[in-house]
Amino acid sequence: MTDENFPPAPPADLPPETHTGLMGRFRNYFLTGLVVTGPIAITIYLIWWFVTWVDGLVRPFVPQAYRPETYLPFSVPGSGLVVAVIALTLLGFLAANLIGRTLVDVGERLLGRIPAVRAIYRGLKQVFETLFSGKGSSFRRVGLVEFPSPGMWSIVLISQSPSADVAKSLPGEEEHISVFLPCSPNPTTGFFFYVPKSKIIEVDLTAEDAATLIMSAGVVQPGAVDPKKVAALAGVANAARIANTPALNPEPAKVD
Repeated sequence: MTDENFPPAPPADLPPETHTGLMGRFRNYFLTGLVVTGPIAITIYLIWWFVTWVDGLVRPFVPQAYRPETYLPFSVPGSGLVVAVIALTLLGFLAANLIGRTLVDVGERLLGRIPAVRAIYRGLKQVFETLFSGKGSSFRRVGLVEFPSPGMWSIVLISQSPSADVAKSLPGEEEHISVFLPCSPNPTTGFFFYVPKSKIIEVDLTAEDAATLIMSAGVVQPGAVDPKKVAALAGVANAARIANTPALNPEPAKVD
């Protein structure tokens, strides 16, 4: 037998021919639709839950005459949220004035005299001032530390240096940094500890990217997915279909 008895091989740059039935196409289209609508639906649900939760907290304090549903045949979602935003803005405006600062100081002194409430209030105040004041770098830098064992690296949010009392109690002469290690998939829980400065590898990630990476358990990599490129999802589904569908075996050559 010679090579002339065999049909010519197909070009190498052409993808293998694949065949999918009706159920295979239905599955691919369904998964593509799920990838497109899933994040949108969950985001809308979380926004709706937050608006409803704020409305439930604020509406009992709004007089009946000022509620939209008093004059409309239906309730207006988000009216409580609008009232809360306006109230907080006015409160911040009053607290920035001389009279407002005086009232705030008086209230803080009263809370400072209650032993159980004093520690909670001071801790929460420092956290809110750090997160929302726009000053400082606490929890705005991201790093890597070896945890829970050597060779295993975890993402941490870098905070501040320990106080003088804590620093002198830490072993060694090297400077320590306080870090927070969020847990996956709930980044509001985690571990807080002090790490030598040389043991922290700072990475070029924002706190938002780190939170996304932790909540997705590594599925969503920062910068790897562009939410605006929805059209590429169809290509991803098609590539997955080609990878998961075995090519048909070529027919055996006929020998004359």
